[in-house]
Amino acid sequence: MNTVRSPMAECLARSMLPGSTFIASAGLHAGEPDPFVEAVLADAGLTLGERHPRTIDDLEDLYFDLIVTLAPEAHHAALELTRTLAVDVEYWPTADPTSARGSREHILAAYRDVCDRLKARIEARFTPGTT
Repeated sequence: MNTVRSPMAECLARSMLPGSTFIASAGLHAGEPDPFVEAVLADAGLTLGERHPRTIDDLEDLYFDLIVTLAPEAHHAALELTRTLAVDVEYWPTADPTSARGSREHILAAYRDVCDRLKARIEARFTPGTT
């Protein structure tokens, strides 16, 4: 739905990889913005701002060096989309925090966990000198 994991990863990557790197997130379907995402990003001093959920069809072009997928369905779609393109596709299995139940704090903890894991994965993959 391009409302939780992918926008969170996009926002984190933009803050961690400033400069000439083009970063965009898109999903198989567009949903409604998730307020828990904004709350968790605010903890890190970040915001989605005016960004709205979008689909792959909403992207201006598909000229990417790398596509990172966070859900199995998205990974299969990316592989199909790129089978004739010279682009790498990586799958980073990422839990869906929208399945968390309980108190607001319990749900926020699930979102924070996803955010922390995405941040660590982005840092490990794209920051020189990290493991």
